[in-house]
Amino acid sequence: MKRRNLITHTLGAALVFSLGQRVHAGEMDATSKATFDTVMRFMGAMGKGDVDAMSPLMADDIVWHNEGDPAMPWIGPWKGKEEIFQFLKVFGENFQTTAWENEDAFASGDTVAVFGRMNAITSKSGKETGEFTFALRAKVRNGQVVLWNWFEDSYSVSKAFHGN
Repeated sequence: MKRRNLITHTLGAALVFSLGQRVHAGEMDATSKATFDTVMRFMGAMGKGDVDAMSPLMADDIVWHNEGDPAMPWIGPWKGKEEIFQFLKVFGENFQTTAWENEDAFASGDTVAVFGRMNAITSKSGKETGEFTFALRAKVRNGQVVLWNWFEDSYSVSKAFHGN
């Protein structure tokens, strides 16, 4: 399966990114705004499953880090573009995002922070996670994302994954 179709299939149309009213990119300095714009473009491309748009926004040495229950197959760190595209395949086979809302987002220099809420269904159990909060810390270097550090209520996700 082509990588584009794989990502589109795994992330699906249910992954919709929306920015809340508290995001004020216009109030940032030029570096922070460029960083913010890069992360938002990457997030938007990921939500659409657009690998062609994602790939140039990713540094070759990008690290995607999320912690949680090691029994869940998408827990990492994942390093480099190809490994991350494989991660997205595994993630998409196991986790269907049903709701996503960015509530706050801001940037300072090379770092962006995003906070929001989401909901999902895990494929292994078919159980819904229930709404949970997330936070993201992303770093950008030379117009490319070099770090995607994901934080979520991994307890509720793990419970759904294991059918509890």
